Amino acid sequence: MKPTLVIVGRPNVGKSTLFNRLTKTRDALVADQPGLTRDRHYGHGRLGHRPYLVVDTGGFEPQAKEGIVHEMARQAEAAIAEADVLLFIVDGRIGLAPQDRVIAELLRRSGRPVLLAVNKGEGMNRAVVAAEFHELGCGEPYVISSAHGDGVRELIDLALAPFPEDEGDSEETAGPRVAIVGRPNVGKSTLINTLLGEERVIAFDMPGTTRDAIEIPFERNGRGYTLIDTAGLRRKGRVFETIEKFSVIKTLQAIEQSNVVVLMLDASQDISDQDAHIAGFAIDAGRAMVIAVNKWDMVDDYRRERVKLDVERKLNFLGFARTHYVSALKGQGIASVLTSVDKAYAAAMTKIATPKLTRALIAAVEKQAPPRHGLFRPKLRYAHQGGSNPPIIVIHGNALEHVPNSYTRFLERHFLETFKLAGTPLRIQYKSARNPFTD
Repeated sequence: MKPTLVIVGRPNVGKSTLFNRLTKTRDALVADQPGLTRDRHYGHGRLGHRPYLVVDTGGFEPQAKEGIVHEMARQAEAAIAEADVLLFIVDGRIGLAPQDRVIAELLRRSGRPVLLAVNKGEGMNRAVVAAEFHELGCGEPYVISSAHGDGVRELIDLALAPFPEDEGDSEETAGPRVAIVGRPNVGKSTLINTLLGEERVIAFDMPGTTRDAIEIPFERNGRGYTLIDTAGLRRKGRVFETIEKFSVIKTLQAIEQSNVVVLMLDASQDISDQDAHIAGFAIDAGRAMVIAVNKWDMVDDYRRERVKLDVERKLNFLGFARTHYVSALKGQGIASVLTSVDKAYAAAMTKIATPKLTRALIAAVEKQAPPRHGLFRPKLRYAHQGGSNPPIIVIHGNALEHVPNSYTRFLERHFLETFKLAGTPLRIQYKSARNPFTD
């Protein structure tokens, strides 16, 4: 098992900057604003002599009794409980704060090994910077700079020293990567918590609670998944804060890096143009899709009929995706969503033999030939698969540049139906043979 290093500290001391340096990524949002990180954020450590897991946490304020700050503290406490080593980060430029004493007392009571790191110490006398932090009672303070890397490698080597080498650890999680997307406050985090059976991410009745794209390994019935909780996407004209703009970018990146996208809708609200825009981006990225209409238990029969009509009318371009009516809070219909995710992933990753594709192509042409272009009709000779996720079918022939979009859509539907590819879009590419008489 990989050791787990959990980064804790009060807001704005540089925890996410250290997380990004240890994982050699930019997965955690970083800005000069306290309270930016809210959920536990897991990553694979890549700085040091052996593999390990590193966990970023939100600004820890144990004394908070309500609101989003209280939920952030609960997430940090959950991370502390599963830590092998705690990296307690304090701010060397501001100095010792009363909140640091409260956190230090809680960490000492946890029984976990604690390494005290005095951050933002670049260009300063280390002995002077570290002096006042001895009174926290967390051992020798180590002066580091998360932004510049000063002392970080030495700190990690010290944290990993008690653990034996284990080359058998693997970073990859088998199975599909599933991005949960939708507008703010539709229940994305609630769905993930229900699937996991724990409050893994903060689900709070306030739009914009989730800011990062949080990846969570998950196993059900022996099958592995990676669930990705994303920030809610609002219309472009309503996105003003720089932080929210970066959250949108993280969500769009999560869609592109996923295998299956679960589009969540709110049954208590009308389906908006923004829902269609989110779905359109997922289709442009070629991702398999499942639709989950949440809060189904909160609406009456009239509203249910109206929602079903809206899905058919406003999201008719998602005809390949299965639709489920669920209650994420109560767990109703969640199992069927995962079943559809499995089927959509299987369809997106399917491999089809060239003879089968060519026979299907011939059958399609016999059923409906492509329209003429001038005196000639495009000739579709044979087909083979050019890729997966989404499935790409490459068709060879003559004058294929004149095949209209309407006929391409006919071929896409024909292949999807012939090979029973449910839940995934399909791409068709044409390759025309060179005309020897062109010159």
